[in-house]
Amino acid sequence: MGWVEMSERELRRAEVLASVMAGRLTVTAAAEVMGVTRRQAHRLALRFADDGAAGLRHHARGRPSNRLLAPHVRQMAIAYVAENYRDFGPTLASQMLLERHGLAVSRETLRKWMTAEGLWLSRKQRRQFHQPRVRREHFGELVQIDGSEHRWFEDRGPRCTLIVFIDDATGRLVALRFVQSESAFAYFEALKGYLASHGRPLAFYSDKHSIFRVSKPQAQGGQGMTQFGRALSELSIEILCANSSQAKGRVERVNRTLQDRLVKELRLEGISTIEAANAYLPAFIGRFNERFASAPARPNDLHRPIERNPEELDTILAWREQRYVTQQLALSYDSKRIILDETPLTAGLIGKYVETYEFPDGRFEVRWKGVTLAYRVFDKKQRVTHTAIVENKRLSEALAWVKARQDEIKPVPPKTHSEAGGYAPRPKGRRGRISFVDRHVAAKAANRPASAGAAAKHGLSAAPAEAP
Repeated sequence: MGWVEMSERELRRAEVLASVMAGRLTVTAAAEVMGVTRRQAHRLALRFADDGAAGLRHHARGRPSNRLLAPHVRQMAIAYVAENYRDFGPTLASQMLLERHGLAVSRETLRKWMTAEGLWLSRKQRRQFHQPRVRREHFGELVQIDGSEHRWFEDRGPRCTLIVFIDDATGRLVALRFVQSESAFAYFEALKGYLASHGRPLAFYSDKHSIFRVSKPQAQGGQGMTQFGRALSELSIEILCANSSQAKGRVERVNRTLQDRLVKELRLEGISTIEAANAYLPAFIGRFNERFASAPARPNDLHRPIERNPEELDTILAWREQRYVTQQLALSYDSKRIILDETPLTAGLIGKYVETYEFPDGRFEVRWKGVTLAYRVFDKKQRVTHTAIVENKRLSEALAWVKARQDEIKPVPPKTHSEAGGYAPRPKGRRGRISFVDRHVAAKAANRPASAGAAAKHGLSAAPAEAP
C-alpha cells in the first residue's frame, strides 16, 4: 500500500486499539485513554479491524477544503490588486475589494495570494540591513551624543531627559546629565562638565535635531550654524550628523540599557529629583565603565586641552545674538523690550548692533565690544504664550510650566444673572422711616455707656447715697 501519512493522535489511537485487539485492554478503558465516547471507540475498533492503522486516517486528508474559494476569485482579486492597489497592504486591500468590487476575501487569504504573486513582502523581507560600522581606534576621536526622554523616576517624579555622551572607541560613558528637556542650554551644561573632565574631542556625532543642525541652510538670516554648532566651532570641535538612528547605534543601545539599569538603581536609592540624580551619576558612571567599557584599538588619547579660562568658556557656552539699538536706546530680545541706561558709551550706539548673551544659569547680558552694558527690562515675557510653537522634546517641560501657572490662578466664583447686571442686595434690617420711639430708645442706649464712663472718671459711684 505504500506510505500512509498519519498524525500523532492517530498513531496513539492505533497503539491503544492494538491492545484492545490483543485482549489487553477493554473498549471502555480504551475510550477513556483516547478521550472519546464508548460508542466512538467501538467505531474506531471496527475500522482498525477492517483496514488496519490506515483506517484511522482522517478521510479529508489530501482533499481540497470544502470552503476553498474558486480559482476565478483568486484571479479577479489578484488582477484588481495589481491594477489598483499594488502599494496597499493586505488589510486595506481586502477592504477595498469588498467596498468597491463586492469581492469578499479575508485578509490572511489575500496576504497569502499577494505574497505568492510578489505583490507583498513580509516584515522580515522588508527589513533593511545596515552595514556595521567599525569602532574608531582612538579614545576621544568621536563622541556620540543624544538625549533620552523617559520616566527615569517612574511614578516618583515627572518625565525628564538624560543627556548622554559616549565614546565611540571604548563605549565609555564620558558625560551624563539629567535636564528638564533637550535644549541647547542643556547640552551647554553637559558639554561644560565633559570638557572639564576630559578636554576637547575631535568630533561629536549626533542626530539631525535642530540643536545641532540648521534645518534650512538657505535661510537669509543667521550664520549658517546653530548656537551649539557655533560654540563647538569656537572650541575647534567638529559636529557630524548621522543619517539614521542605526548609524549612531552605540548611543541608542546604551539609552535602552540605562532605561533599564539606571531606573532600577534610582529606585533602590530612593532618588526622585533631578538634583539628587545628577549628584548620584558620577558614582554610577564609574561602575558602568568598569563593567562595560572596552580598551581602544590604539592607546593614544586624542583629547586636547581646553586652552580657555573659565570666563571665556562661559562666554562661548552662551546663547549669543546681535540686536539693533533704536533711537530710544532700546532693543528687542525674546519678546522683551530692553532699555539701555543712558551713558556716554550707549549714546553712541544708536543705529548699531550690540551682542546679547544668555547663559545656561539664567543670566543675561548686553555687551558692546566686550563691555557689559547696564539695562532694564521694560516688558517681561511668559515662557509659554498662547498658540506658541513648542518642539516635541520640550513638550513635557512646557506642559509642566503651564500646569504650575494654572494652579497659581485662584478660581473666580461664577456670578448670578442679577450680579452680572449690577444688582447689589440691600443691607438687612428694618426698612422705612424710623419712628420717634425708636430714636429715643437708640439715643438712650448710646448715652448710657458714656454716663457710666464719666462717673468712673470723676470717682463718683453710681449707687444711691444712704439716707441721713
